Amino acid sequence: MQSWQLPEHVADVLPTNARQLENAREQLLALFRVHGYELVQPPLMEYSNSLLTHIDAGLSLKTIRVADQISGRQLGIRADITPQVARIDAHLLSANNGINRLCYAGSVLHARPDGFLKTREPLQVGAELYGFTGISADIEVVDLMLKSMKIADLGELLLSLGHVGVFRALAQAAQLNEGQAAQLLALMQDKDAQTVANEVKAWKLDGMWAKAFTLLPALYGSRQVLAEARAKLPDLFAVGQALDELQAICDAFPGQNVHIDLSELRVDNYHTGLLYAAYGSKSHDAVARGGRYDGLGAHFGRSRPAAGFSFDLRSFIGRLPKIDRQSVVIVAQKDAENAKQAIEALRGQGQCVIVDYGIGHNGSKNIAGRLKEIDGVWKVIEV
Repeated sequence: MQSWQLPEHVADVLPTNARQLENAREQLLALFRVHGYELVQPPLMEYSNSLLTHIDAGLSLKTIRVADQISGRQLGIRADITPQVARIDAHLLSANNGINRLCYAGSVLHARPDGFLKTREPLQVGAELYGFTGISADIEVVDLMLKSMKIADLGELLLSLGHVGVFRALAQAAQLNEGQAAQLLALMQDKDAQTVANEVKAWKLDGMWAKAFTLLPALYGSRQVLAEARAKLPDLFAVGQALDELQAICDAFPGQNVHIDLSELRVDNYHTGLLYAAYGSKSHDAVARGGRYDGLGAHFGRSRPAAGFSFDLRSFIGRLPKIDRQSVVIVAQKDAENAKQAIEALRGQGQCVIVDYGIGHNGSKNIAGRLKEIDGVWKVIEV
């Protein structure tokens, strides 16, 4: 193997794309800031239990583990920043019993890619709101998610909505055990209504619950799905509450293209309620995902309502606005020492100045002028 080769699904980001990513990152953090979200920077690695690998099987499979040569304990390289932010809210910011609005932008590492064309090193950007259980918090988070997507050329955005509460309420009422619920949850992802029907029949569930589970994979589509769900699903308080929350999100974004899917349940163990995702017309996969995960902080000593979203900024490469390369002023190597004061003055004004060693350089196509001494004064002369 050549020493320059990288592991599969890991890649360098070269200058043009790196500039685009950094510019987008700055725009996003500025957007979060004016909405009251403060930046945090959790460490790249922690003890693996702190990363919640012991409670989320999917997260556990993504996490790369190494032995800590200092303590001898197992370390994990973060695969998701959300548990880290929950730890910060629960522990380091515990003096605030009100709302904490936090945001982040950092690399994570996956043991395996999420898909054939996915990177194992996403640049995860997100925002999280802790401390308020009302639907207004979800509306705020969804609004910020949709605004964030405007940094890239994604075409018309589709807001996709789901709710874990519908399935969990039905599973509890039907008295499914943990294994049955997990099995049914996996089948729901494939929208295989017939296989779902076969399973619930084999379990000899009461007809009302069997019918409800078989119906869930078909309850997807436009906003009218909510009315259909109210008419056909069992009249359970938790189901009605979940549908009310979905309706509130729809009402908050009247002009937004919305898709409802009551079998879009995701497999993250820490989500507890609303699920939301953004799709672009130019992408097959969700470009951003979020939801409610009340109680995640309990694993760190403080249970709090929470909602947030995140996305991989690297996945936007190719869709971010083009950034023109900065113009360059050059100064001959023999003149650099004498022109030092003039060089630093130009750089202080934001002008890129480089020393020309006479062998070409990676800014050769963007030269705006040459710094030369004329009558004892250093001036930029057009070339």
